[in-house]
Amino acid sequence: MAILGRTFTWWNGATWGTWLFTRLRGEEVGRDDFGNIYYRSLKGRDRRWVIYPGDNDGSRVPPAWQAWLKRTIEELPDKALPPRRDFERKPEHNVTGTMAAFRPDGALGSNKVRPAATGDYEPWIPE
Repeated sequence: MAILGRTFTWWNGATWGTWLFTRLRGEEVGRDDFGNIYYRSLKGRDRRWVIYPGDNDGSRVPPAWQAWLKRTIEELPDKALPPRRDFERKPEHNVTGTMAAFRPDGALGSNKVRPAATGDYEPWIPE
């Protein structure tokens, strides 16, 4: 399945075309904690791209690398940005649609009971 997956799907990492383009015309410039690999083109127009280790999900790119990809900063994030402060949280990817997503009390996946109504609700009754 790995060969067919790489040939026909773009959402499971790099396809053969991207892999070949990366090897021939790309230069690896860095990696992040999530395992993403960042590249820059060697010749021609300055292109920047990322190869994900698994599912292609843009929310898995940390903000510093996102700034580099979108040309907000020209140098690599390690050189251009100040070090992370102690009070800053590490970036997290989007968990919408997964079991880690927020579910309010009473939702199907929360396993909690919705609190009882407090009596401040009056239903509208047409005349």
